This record gives sequence, C-alpha cells and structure tokens, in this order.
Amino acid sequence: MTPEIETPSFRSRSSLISLGLFLLLVTGVALFASMFEPGTWYEALEKPAWTPPDWLFAPTWGVLYILIAMAGWRVWVLDTNPGWNQAVQLWFLQLGLNAVWSWIFFGFHRTGFGLFVILVLWLSIAWFILKSGDWVSSLLFLPYLAWISFALSLNGAIFWLN
Repeated sequence: MTPEIETPSFRSRSSLISLGLFLLLVTGVALFASMFEPGTWYEALEKPAWTPPDWLFAPTWGVLYILIAMAGWRVWVLDTNPGWNQAVQLWFLQLGLNAVWSWIFFGFHRTGFGLFVILVLWLSIAWFILKSGDWVSSLLFLPYLAWISFALSLNGAIFWLN
C-alpha cells in the first residue's frame, strides 16, 4: 500500500492569506513601476511604426500583474515540486527585474541597459515556465512571456533607432 500524497488546498485560510500577500507584492511593484512614466522624453524618441498606443499599456499590465501574482501564489502553495525553491526564486527574480526595467528605461532613460535588463527578464520568465512544476502556473505566465517578447523587441527597436 502506498501512502497518500497530501494535496495542498488553495482554499485554506493560510493559502488565501498568501494569495493576498502575493497580490499586494505585485501591486507594490506595479506602483513602483508606475512612478516612472514615459513622459516627454519617451514621446520625443524615434519609435517603430508598430509601437502600440499609450492607452494599451495600463490595461495590459493590469491583467498581467494579476496573472503574475496567481502564478507565484500557486507555486508557493504547491511546494511539493522538487524544483520548488528554484521556481520561487525565479518568480521573485522576474518580479524584481520587472520593477527595475521601468526605473532604468523610463527613470534613467537608459535604453541600452534597459534592453539588457528586459532580456534577462525574458529569460527568467521562460525559466520559471520550465521550472514551475505546475502546468497552470506555466500557462498563467505565457501571456506575460508573449508581452515581454513584444516589449523586448520594442525596446531593441527604440535603442537601435535612437
């Protein structure tokens, strides 16, 4: 007879509290990133024709931040994955890089260094998808990977054009 594996409950009190903490953490990063608005500096840059309109960024990031928080929370709760520690570290790494990119690109106007940071961000997201050990968390990160892929190409084009 094999022992039963205890599956974590996503509805337990501690699990719901941790979801709230993940949402607060991601909201904090979103608020930090929003301190560095594009402004006149960004408007004056040469941008590719396929640059999306400014109004698209806020709703897109709003949805992505919710997905990011949910994926991190799921990996946190499902700590039975052998690579759990690495997946959690990757989740925190991508979140930090996400915040730092806005500071570097919009705050310091460093498009080249921003390109480097967003490339590392892309790699950390892809690595998280591979290491999460939870197919739902990986799926939650796919739109984020797609958006950062687009942002990486946009950052690269802006760096090249300016």
